[in-house]
Amino acid sequence: MFRFEKLAVWQKSIAFADAVYEISQQFPDNERFGLTSQIRRAAVSIGSNIAEGSARSDADFCRFIGYATGSLYEVVTQSFVARRRGFLSGAQFDQIYEAAEEISRMLSGLRDSLGGDSSA
Repeated sequence: MFRFEKLAVWQKSIAFADAVYEISQQFPDNERFGLTSQIRRAAVSIGSNIAEGSARSDADFCRFIGYATGSLYEVVTQSFVARRRGFLSGAQFDQIYEAAEEISRMLSGLRDSLGGDSSA
């Protein structure tokens, strides 16, 4: 087992990516190379950055946690756009938003535990 697989935040990020894939399946076909692709890539990037950072020094890991946080915020922003365009129901948006809040707190806690600056 790799170090990152033991991290609850990595496990949550994988479940989050699964949820984003599931929800975005209903987006219009003409969004396949637009918002659908973008939100999915950002969702996958969260766990990918956690995994990549875990193989580095604590200082570098903190930087990769920052990248993961940025990707998470991208998903939230893209979810707002999807909701405004009618691609997401209120309940689906809330599901993504609430999961993102939890992952954000977890990423912040992980960064703090590594001695990183949580103001980023």
